[in-house]
Amino acid sequence: MKFLGTQAYIAPEDLTIAVNAAVTLERPLLVKGEPGTGKTELARQVAAGLDLPMIEWHVKSTTRAQQGLYEYDAVSRLRDSQLGEEKVHDVGNYIRRGKLWEAFTAGEKVVLLIDEIDKADIEFPNDLLQELDRMEFHVYETGETIRAEVRPIVIITSNNEKELPDAFLRRCFFHYIQFPDMETMRKIVEVHHPGIKDALLTTALTQFYELREQAGLKKKPSTSEVLDWLKLLLAEDMSAEDLKAGGANALPKLHGALLKNEQDVHLFERLAFMARRQR
Repeated sequence: MKFLGTQAYIAPEDLTIAVNAAVTLERPLLVKGEPGTGKTELARQVAAGLDLPMIEWHVKSTTRAQQGLYEYDAVSRLRDSQLGEEKVHDVGNYIRRGKLWEAFTAGEKVVLLIDEIDKADIEFPNDLLQELDRMEFHVYETGETIRAEVRPIVIITSNNEKELPDAFLRRCFFHYIQFPDMETMRKIVEVHHPGIKDALLTTALTQFYELREQAGLKKKPSTSEVLDWLKLLLAEDMSAEDLKAGGANALPKLHGALLKNEQDVHLFERLAFMARRQR
């Protein structure tokens, strides 16, 4: 079982090595990188590339680790007992299975995505240490132990919003997705926009990387944003000459796809103004 990338996902060699190392070690793969660099999509493509089912657990700020295991609906049981329901005698009727329970009892190898783990409370990773390490947990209400029949491939993503505990990091294989260089980005664009004219792509990517490297930028545009921008340029039937028309220091055409806050827009407006004054 080896991941080599897919037709829809350009995976650099170091990333495929990381995925396959985590699979071999049977440890969770912790993936970090800028937002929009394809961390979540990686899990989906690993599942597609290895022809495995996928289970997704998207973490929010209010998510608790227990929800990934199971939840006991005591309120429903109390209500049913008041109504004289027969099912109230079986506590299992009020156990709601979480995503880890699903992955552990799937009966086959699956890819389990725990997406944006850093959104949750700082104790969230610690609360999953033993479960992810031993691939089992205890259900106190029923007295049963849920154990992984086949160990899932666990991929955990983080946007680095919070530091993760050392004890959690020790149990993971870590990989940081570097932002693609221009040559890799050309391959990514070709997957999403096949047949794009070379002159347009060269000019657009040159402007994009110059924009990313601008000092003082609050939020650098990501891979997903350059793909959206190129989609708009193609929809408007723009040429390389159209992109160059504004000059080197002007805001890029349709810049709303790339710049996502007023501070960055004002930065480029000031640069354009200063460039005009120096002429």
